[in-house]
Amino acid sequence: MKLKPIFILAMVVILAVVGTLLFMQKSNDSGAQSGKIGGDFTLSSAQGPVTLSDYDNQVKLLFFGYAHCPDVCPLTMANIKVALKQLTENERQQVQTLFVSVDPERDTLAHLEQYVNFFDPSFVGLTGSKAEIDRVVRQYGAFYRLDKASEEDENYTVSHSARLYVIGKDNEIEQYLYHDSSSEEIAEALKTLLQTQ
Repeated sequence: MKLKPIFILAMVVILAVVGTLLFMQKSNDSGAQSGKIGGDFTLSSAQGPVTLSDYDNQVKLLFFGYAHCPDVCPLTMANIKVALKQLTENERQQVQTLFVSVDPERDTLAHLEQYVNFFDPSFVGLTGSKAEIDRVVRQYGAFYRLDKASEEDENYTVSHSARLYVIGKDNEIEQYLYHDSSSEEIAEALKTLLQTQ
């Protein structure tokens, strides 16, 4: 009987900690703490250096991936393409999609441009040196890992985060979507944000 109050107290503490962690994760994903991550950066495109602030007059969709990705990246890019078709022409002109490759070894600037243009000519493919990419990945709370069997392995995959960042005209992260977010969800997020900016 003496252990029962201690057991109950322990369970209350555990539930409180779990609840707090879940709330913090939800807050992160709703953009409530967006001021702590994100912001301007500079990477390279086939057309030259690109900064996030180059698109200050537009809402941005930002995704980290790689062109040899077999599933997550093409699904995300395809859903964005379909989402943009659900916007008016005026709304589409206010949206810029940025695809950051975390695989600079294989994703040359020319190859990356060809990859994003397959989905939409307005999409911009970005990459840089490993140090430059790592800096932006950390800045946005993303992650990636090259899954190489050896240094000579050229057919490796890359494990990477699957967040789709919805960024306002002020370059603040407004919302997180994911690789499996439907085109309707993406379109709705863009429409809602554009109405407030």
